[in-house]
Amino acid sequence: MTERLLQYIWQFQYFNAGGLRTEEGEELQVIKPGMLNTNQGPDFTNAKINIGGTVWAGSIEIHINASDWRNHKHSADKKYKNVILHVVWKNDATLNLPFPTLVLQDKVSKILLKRYDELMSTESFIPCEKSIHQINSLTWQGWKDRLLAERLQAKAAIIFEYQQKNNNHWEETFWWLLAKNFGVKLNSVAFEKIAQSIPVNILAKHKGQIHQLESLLFGQAGLLEADFKEDYPKLLQREYRFLQKKYQLKKIEASLVFLRMRPSNFPTVRLAQLAMLVHLSLHLFSKIKESNKLSEIKALLDVTANDYWHYHYMFDEPSAFKKKKLGQQMMDNIFINTVVPVLFAYGHFHNDELLKEKALQWLLQLKAEQNNISKGFSNLQVAVNNAFDSQALIQLKNEYCNNKRCLDCSVGNKLINSA
Repeated sequence: MTERLLQYIWQFQYFNAGGLRTEEGEELQVIKPGMLNTNQGPDFTNAKINIGGTVWAGSIEIHINASDWRNHKHSADKKYKNVILHVVWKNDATLNLPFPTLVLQDKVSKILLKRYDELMSTESFIPCEKSIHQINSLTWQGWKDRLLAERLQAKAAIIFEYQQKNNNHWEETFWWLLAKNFGVKLNSVAFEKIAQSIPVNILAKHKGQIHQLESLLFGQAGLLEADFKEDYPKLLQREYRFLQKKYQLKKIEASLVFLRMRPSNFPTVRLAQLAMLVHLSLHLFSKIKESNKLSEIKALLDVTANDYWHYHYMFDEPSAFKKKKLGQQMMDNIFINTVVPVLFAYGHFHNDELLKEKALQWLLQLKAEQNNISKGFSNLQVAVNNAFDSQALIQLKNEYCNNKRCLDCSVGNKLINSA
């Protein structure tokens, strides 16, 4: 038994409530179990019970052992003065408290406890791997809606932190997150630092010249320090030295990763594509807010690095011709991890439900991500039809399954208490 499980049992009244009596011998009826308190103080607030014909309203404290009340020194804590009932698994001590005690050890289904123990002891992909197929589509739909809302709200909280750093400049925030996304997993932090080191107003002044944009990005990344042989990197080097001095730019303190990466994901290629996106797009986030068509924004993201990169993955290292097009998978990644979260956060900040709904609709139109999590759930016959589903299931796996929060999960709840 854990205290969280006991809270769960009390919260949903998963025990035999017939003929309840307190340890003091009085009849007990639970009128309202109360609200689970996630802050300091008693476990449940605003509860209502009937003891021996008298109705009491107040808080309820939950412990595995009755002696935990004394061990936790609750009697000396003013927050516990409103307690009307002590609910315990075992009554291992006589405390002479001014309110009654209820013991639940003999009132809870052994099947429920067995199911919970099985979930907690498994080491598979998810705790309920063997029984998840029992969950119906209606339960899944409601749960996925809530999971996605949690994920987008968590991302919105990070976006609001960015807003505080840049004086509520939404285009700046979008630029930071866009660059971070272009860095993919290994270089995301470095790319974010690059973006934060070059304000959007400086980019706007030079957006008409692709080589100047590249010089800014590559220079701030520390990639223009070599003694180059080719003319193009020499040009970027000269431009950067001029612009660095003009704007008093400080290069980032982070190293870019090339090792064990596919050449198409090299930071040089991604920076070149990012520069082209800035070159071709003016006020990109404003256009995203105004557009109602996913296809219109996809067209804006459909960029190809400039001609030099058709023959290169690295400076001074010629390669076979290949256009460095951004690619559909990367565009979808940018939509899922930058466009939708910033649009949702903006709608949340301005209480604009239409923008939030547009963000959700775009996720429904995007293909599901192909990763270990989405594949794992697909193998268990869980529907992963679009990015809405894959984002919800990422939230489920990372925040619930990995931490075995089955009691807080709609799926786990159903399985533990199924008939």
